[in-house]
Amino acid sequence: MLRVLFMATRRPHIGLMDETSLTFRVWPSDIDVLMHMNNGRYLTLMDLGRVDSIIRSGVRRRLRDLGWYTVIAAETIRFRESLGLFAKFEMWTRVLGWDDKSFYIRQTFVRDGRVAAVSIVRVRFLRRSGGTLGAREVAETLVPGVASPHLPDYVRLWQEAEGEYSR
Repeated sequence: MLRVLFMATRRPHIGLMDETSLTFRVWPSDIDVLMHMNNGRYLTLMDLGRVDSIIRSGVRRRLRDLGWYTVIAAETIRFRESLGLFAKFEMWTRVLGWDDKSFYIRQTFVRDGRVAAVSIVRVRFLRRSGGTLGAREVAETLVPGVASPHLPDYVRLWQEAEGEYSR
């Protein structure tokens, strides 16, 4: 976390919708008994990717000034290939878009040009003073006049499925 925080302030500024990437290596502390990266470690690294993105885009500072903050409302991940001990890989992070309530972020783990894992994260915004914010209000504040890109069908299907099992 400290390395990402330090480096994010020194890397080029990006737009909210720009894709970012970070490079990592699987260390002995990251592996499970099967000698590949532990599934929980992916989620930790995803946090780092989102931190890098919100710092570099200026969103972190803007949210702090407004007294707003983000929370993860839901996330799903699909593992396609194992990341073994000492494997070097990249994690790409980008905002897919938003609906009335949430922003949706895709994070992809890539090794040697192949997707090792891909995730979708649903992010909500809260006020430090209490209460939630709608994603459209947040978007209008952060990127005035910019409409959300069309969310992929798989996001809509995930939303529907999530709604069914969270009742």
